[in-house]
Amino acid sequence: MRHVTIALPDELSAALAAPGQDLSRAAFEALALAAYRERKISAAQLRQLLGYETRMEVDAFLKSHGVELEYTLEDIERDRDTHRQLGM
Repeated sequence: MRHVTIALPDELSAALAAPGQDLSRAAFEALALAAYRERKISAAQLRQLLGYETRMEVDAFLKSHGVELEYTLEDIERDRDTHRQLGM
C-alpha cells in the first residue's frame, strides 16, 4: 500500500476544508471519485477503497457528488458471486 503526503499552506488547507471536515478524508474521496469518473476503477473497487459495506452507500456517495452509478459486467459478476455465497 502506498501512502501519499501533500503539504498545503495553512490558509489553503483552511479554505479547502469545511468546518468539522477531515481534509485527508476529503482529498482521498476526491481522488477515488476522480478515478471512478475516469473509469479507472469500478463501483466495487470504489466501495472497497472508501470502506463502504454496501452498494447503497456507494450509490449515496456518488449521488451526493452528482455522479451516476456505472454498473459494469465486473460489478454484476461480483454481485452474483456474493449472492451465491449468501445462498440467495
